Amino acid sequence: MTKDATPPAQRPLSPCIQICQIEPTTSVCEGCGRTLDEIALWGSMTEAEKTPVWERLVAEGHVSKDYVSKDHVSKGYVSKGRASGG
Repeated sequence: MTKDATPPAQRPLSPCIQICQIEPTTSVCEGCGRTLDEIALWGSMTEAEKTPVWERLVAEGHVSKDYVSKDHVSKGYVSKGRASGG
């Protein structure tokens, strides 16, 4: 049996940044960049299934390549590129 890919330690459980606004023409969340289908299925997706979504979100600039939300950095929740302790 194949094991799911292990997520990087700094990857949060979800790319959600609690700015849930769906762009009606694309059905993409303006906060996290996921589609409605990705949001709905996220909890049941394996890490292997989530990886290409994370990669797309990084490529599109929704999260940093260190998997830290740009919004969290700008609000001071984390230092640039890494989670603040706790």
